[in-house]
Amino acid sequence: MPDGAALQSLAELDARMVRATRRLRLLQAVSWKQRVQREFLDRWRRGVHRLPEPDYVPEDHSEVRAELRAIAQACDPHQPLGLYIRRTADSWHTAALLLESVGTAAVTDHSIRLFGRPGDALPGGTVSGVDAAMHFIRIADELDAELRAVDTDDDAVEAPIVRERLQQDMDGFFGPGKVSVELDADLIAKAAAGPTRIRLRTGAAFSEYDIHQLREHEAFVHTLTALNGREQPHFASLSRTSPRIIATQEGLATFAELITGHIDIERMKRISLRILAIDMALRGADFIDVFRFFLDAGQREPESFSSAARVFRGVPVTGGAAFTKDGVYLAGLVRVHTFFRWCLRQKKLALTHRLFAGKMTLEDVFDLAPAFESGAIAPPHYLPPWAKRANGLAGILAFSLFANTIRLDKVDIENLDAVPRLFGVAESEPREAGR
Repeated sequence: MPDGAALQSLAELDARMVRATRRLRLLQAVSWKQRVQREFLDRWRRGVHRLPEPDYVPEDHSEVRAELRAIAQACDPHQPLGLYIRRTADSWHTAALLLESVGTAAVTDHSIRLFGRPGDALPGGTVSGVDAAMHFIRIADELDAELRAVDTDDDAVEAPIVRERLQQDMDGFFGPGKVSVELDADLIAKAAAGPTRIRLRTGAAFSEYDIHQLREHEAFVHTLTALNGREQPHFASLSRTSPRIIATQEGLATFAELITGHIDIERMKRISLRILAIDMALRGADFIDVFRFFLDAGQREPESFSSAARVFRGVPVTGGAAFTKDGVYLAGLVRVHTFFRWCLRQKKLALTHRLFAGKMTLEDVFDLAPAFESGAIAPPHYLPPWAKRANGLAGILAFSLFANTIRLDKVDIENLDAVPRLFGVAESEPREAGR
């Protein structure tokens, strides 16, 4: 670990990076206004199928990029904290290039550098994001009729009521006045979270499932890690959503839905459809092609527009380009799930808490171990309820590890009760009645 003077120098470089990147608002710069949706759907319903026309305002970030290069060059890549700052500065540099090219196909290359592409291999190297997406879509489609028959639909809850409920939850968990929940008429997504506020789209309706997902995904991961980052004594960048941490953040947030039982197969299908849509756009599909793809998948017109708009954020809508961020939800989920299982197998569950100390990657959890041990990086002030109790987390993960050993191709109705035979274990003697 660096001595006091070296730590102070690194903290100053980190502060410079935070100041330099304050104006870089990646998602804000590429997102579409509600006006674009209204105009497109009005025309569509009249039979006029014309590509949407989003507005972008490219900005010159050359001074920011120069400062980021200087910061990166000043860092010692052989020192863990120096490597962390350099990697973060490099990702912000790529984001600045992306923002300078909004509205052009060049955004695609920068996006792929930051978020990857759907065809990239998942951990283990045997399947890609596209393969996984097709798997979940196939299962969802196979179960669709059965699930409709057994599920009871939740009554829709209007956004103002959801806002009140979530505000009470936030005040109870983080303390009064720490996090505000607000309505936003211009938000295309149903919800978005920052360090001190959670926004809900005005006019949106939420199921009870949606509300639970919002709490676990947005509040207890995105907002929580941002607030923990603000508690850090030396490195304010840990409170910022740098581009390099997005895959881990979204993977962790989706894992939170999974581990708490608040993700359903339809949610997995929506995530998976977006991955296939990105792949379609990269292969030449235009906005209307992708919009129709979502319609054919069963989404309504407003949702199909919103889904397609996510694919074409910042890029031409004529095909051959895409904003690839939505591919990280599934890829990140697999990586985070693998990380938690690895921690259990290696008897290192304490490592999982470090992931909440601020906004960082899985790689950072390991590379920054000396900084955690020395106190240069503080442990998390807040932890999600599900992560606080290692015993409960271990139980879920242990079952997951065991369940993965069962070969479902060897299971049928006749042998479901013959559990020992499934694992090649000799059956014990028959039990006596009442034993």
